[in-house]
Amino acid sequence: MATTQYGKLHLKTNFNVASTIESIYTGGKAVATADEQFLITAVGDDINVLALESGRTVKKLKGNADAISCFAVKPDGKHVVTASQSLLLKLWDLETGDEVRTWKAHEAPVVAMDFDASSTLVATGSADSTVKVWDADGGFCTHNFKGHSGIVSVVKFHPTSSDTHLRLVSGSDDCKIRVWDLHKRTCVAVLDSHVSVIRGLDFSANGAYLVSGARDKVVCLWNMTTFELEKTVPVFETVETVGVLLGSSPLPESARNIDGAAANRLLIYTGGDKGVLRLWDVMANTCVLTQPAEPNSKHEILETIYLRKTHTLVAVTSDQNLLFHDLATGLKRTRQIAGYNQEVLDLKLMGPEDSHLAVVTNTEQVRIYNLETMDCDILYGHSEIVMAIDRSRDGTLLASGARDHNAVVWKFRRDETPENRYVQIGTCVGHTEPVSAVAFPRKSQNTVITGSYDRTIKVWDIPDSALNMTTSNDNTTTPAKLKTRYTFQAHDKDIQSIAVAPNDKVFASGALDKTAKLWSMEDGQLLGTFKGHRRGIWCVAFSPVDQILATSSTDKTIKLWNVTDFSCVKTFEGHTNSVLQVNFLSAGMQLISCGSDGLLKLWTIRSNECVGTLDGHDDRIWALAVQKDEKFIMSGSSDSTVVIWEDVTVQEMEEKQKEHEEQVLLEQDLANFLQKRDYKNAIMLAMRLDKPFRLLSLFEQVADLALHPTTSILGHTQVDHIIATLNDTNLEKLLGHIKTWNTNTRHARTAQSVLHVILKHVDPERIARLRKARELLDALVVYTERHQKLANQLVTQSFIVDYTVESMLGFDEIPGNEDDDEEQLEDIDAWISDMVVDAGKMSVNGNGDLGQADHDDDGEDSEEDNDASAFETTANGETPAVAWSDDDADDDNNNDDQDEDEQVDSDSSTPLSAADDAMDVDH
Repeated sequence: MATTQYGKLHLKTNFNVASTIESIYTGGKAVATADEQFLITAVGDDINVLALESGRTVKKLKGNADAISCFAVKPDGKHVVTASQSLLLKLWDLETGDEVRTWKAHEAPVVAMDFDASSTLVATGSADSTVKVWDADGGFCTHNFKGHSGIVSVVKFHPTSSDTHLRLVSGSDDCKIRVWDLHKRTCVAVLDSHVSVIRGLDFSANGAYLVSGARDKVVCLWNMTTFELEKTVPVFETVETVGVLLGSSPLPESARNIDGAAANRLLIYTGGDKGVLRLWDVMANTCVLTQPAEPNSKHEILETIYLRKTHTLVAVTSDQNLLFHDLATGLKRTRQIAGYNQEVLDLKLMGPEDSHLAVVTNTEQVRIYNLETMDCDILYGHSEIVMAIDRSRDGTLLASGARDHNAVVWKFRRDETPENRYVQIGTCVGHTEPVSAVAFPRKSQNTVITGSYDRTIKVWDIPDSALNMTTSNDNTTTPAKLKTRYTFQAHDKDIQSIAVAPNDKVFASGALDKTAKLWSMEDGQLLGTFKGHRRGIWCVAFSPVDQILATSSTDKTIKLWNVTDFSCVKTFEGHTNSVLQVNFLSAGMQLISCGSDGLLKLWTIRSNECVGTLDGHDDRIWALAVQKDEKFIMSGSSDSTVVIWEDVTVQEMEEKQKEHEEQVLLEQDLANFLQKRDYKNAIMLAMRLDKPFRLLSLFEQVADLALHPTTSILGHTQVDHIIATLNDTNLEKLLGHIKTWNTNTRHARTAQSVLHVILKHVDPERIARLRKARELLDALVVYTERHQKLANQLVTQSFIVDYTVESMLGFDEIPGNEDDDEEQLEDIDAWISDMVVDAGKMSVNGNGDLGQADHDDDGEDSEEDNDASAFETTANGETPAVAWSDDDADDDNNNDDQDEDEQVDSDSSTPLSAADDAMDVDH
């Protein structure tokens, strides 16, 4: 990952995960493919496929919570067979990562596995003391060999097997090696010489010899023709891995010829509990080459991978690291891959351009990752777990403090070879408890500060002679023992953090005694104490521009302090657990923090608010590192991962600006379409912009124009066609808009019209297949029923208008000219229209809800039919008396006499006044 200039200062709002450094090997077997392009390793329940060239994971085969006990890769590199604790064998396709076949294997877990040269047969050795041979592609057993009395620890096919000569060799913890003939289906030989469990088997290139290694510290050479023991080579270490080298392997001059016996040499390699690789001439009983020992390394070598094309031996260590050793350079380490980081405790960026990342895990090693290639250098300088690290301002010095009570100062020389790239230039010996905090000044490099669980702080001077080490020969010199400038007891409990001010005049310390203190760099005098936290302090950090100190605490808060009067100026609350690290961003205007809640939080100091929360870990976050340009932030957690976060604030702002510009252009296009009455493009664009109100207005406008009233439901055939041909996504979106419109009585008519078009032209089965079909249809049905009930009420209430009109027409005609009659009829029509509107308003209550009809639902239809048929007109145009029902007719007959007595003078009445009287009677 190259670092680049990120532009001018800006307040950050968001970070995204750019990459992660995860575990790629957690123990067990590791195998390289025959073409040496990929490395296959076990990571818990999964199988990890690693690209050897780049060191990055390219594929992961998920094991579904079933721990892997063993696996083997076909020589053709197409498939891998895994054995799990569930006693199943699984065949995986390496190209696709898919599981091809699964079958039951042994009665106990499989411990050893090997493929034959044809990639057809796979042999398995189990804890049930049996050896089985399987057809890998068919998934069936071809041979079942019994004879061992212990766990089968290793199996190996003979390299020169043929159709008439197919053999398999197995070793067990019964200390015996058995040779099986697959054609005879029997054991043809038992090789008995070791007195401990067999750990490694390999054949010479021509198959004439078998080399075996065991934990009895000897390597045996067997003649595969006579099955006799030829040689026994004492190696003086517990052998965990053994193999035969190719005769053409390049070796340094000192290991090429010994005693002139080059023609008959058989070179093997061994690895074991001493943690070093060694080459042996078996015929001469001599060790010809030994790997340079790693200082302070405590690992054992559990497995060795022989890369024949590159003449490299890859040592798989007990601390889950992969160490690459070149044969041509005398087994010098050329590359390292950290397999498992355990719990990440601290992080610091290294190099002038922050190109490397120093990682402290729950081990005695410091691991340095190249962020560009992800190669890893491992520094062995401590004998106990490293607890804290810090870097100098230019990134060329690194200080580490550990539980061995010491601190070590390293010099980084980027252009040197891996074994000389990091050099110990000084050691700090003097603390009586683990060193828990280290810090460099911000301007100079000749001083380092350490804090310890012994509650003291020491300031050490680094001599110029140590700083000026530039040649690789210095790597073999003894590191300088640094001297203290002064020592003082700083706190009452364990010191957790030390930070130096940007001017190098003062430094601060934080401890579990709930206080932070400010000290003079010159003489170590106490300048002041920051009190206010309710729990221990984990981290202290100075602002790069202001005289402000930030502290984070177990009380879940972050506090900002004025270093001139030691007062608390701000408190940030938001974490749900201890805040373990805090750092300033954006020229002191923002903070980034992490804690035991597994979250990173981004704070703006001026507003005192959290503007972003980053969730990328599964456990507490111990470590935090920020690049100089603040483009990337690194966080390390107890979940064994390092997450690299990228600032995406500028990208998001640019995307929002671009979206806004596009939105403005589309809005203008929509306005243009509406102006041109291009309803097809207008509807499609409104749906694309997700503008439901604009779409509703468009449909209402089309309905009001009614260009095609007889052939279109909405008033325009082209609009009907557009709705009918919508795809499923747009159809579902339109139904959602209709659901919203349908809830409002004012828009219900338009919503029902659009729904009518959909139901008429779209297949119901297609509607039912929509993702939200049930939800949409249920909502539409409810409001549609309410609208129908409102319409029925309006029809019922409109009968009074018909009654009034019929009553008015029943009066005697008033003499007059025809023009007056026409004017009176127009007045009646206008009055009738007002009555219809008033009747509609009467059906809606004060809240705008639909009115409820006060009638029996069962008899509603029949009553409406009777009411509708109550009005009849005679053939000569006269209207008979109104009859609402039989009871009404009887009442009218009974009241005829009374009506005659109360007859109104027709000379003073007009049709309009008669209608008003009729309305008053009705009210």
